[in-house]
Amino acid sequence: MKEETTSRILRTLPREKAFYFFTSIGNYTGERAISFKEFTDKINEVNVKSLEFHLYRGDFEKWIAETLEDQELTQKIENLRNRNYSGTALKEQLYKTLNKHYEKMISKF
Repeated sequence: MKEETTSRILRTLPREKAFYFFTSIGNYTGERAISFKEFTDKINEVNVKSLEFHLYRGDFEKWIAETLEDQELTQKIENLRNRNYSGTALKEQLYKTLNKHYEKMISKF
């Protein structure tokens, strides 16, 4: 991955581009993420119902593809969604996938 691509993916986003966590339509958790790192960290903090809601609506993939512009990670999240995890297993797998990708990115940066 090119340095400018890594830099773009890891940047801090303006508030309007943040990922806002909901548990259902209209039910905001009060949590948001304004960077890939913060998004990864929030996975362990937000209610698993929020993770299930967003994952199975395709919200994570859409935000990663359109805002972070990380096609490789988008594919990894799609693969995870297709495995139909739920509850704690979903939280653990999602965090592991995101954190591993993040660590790989910063090691090359």
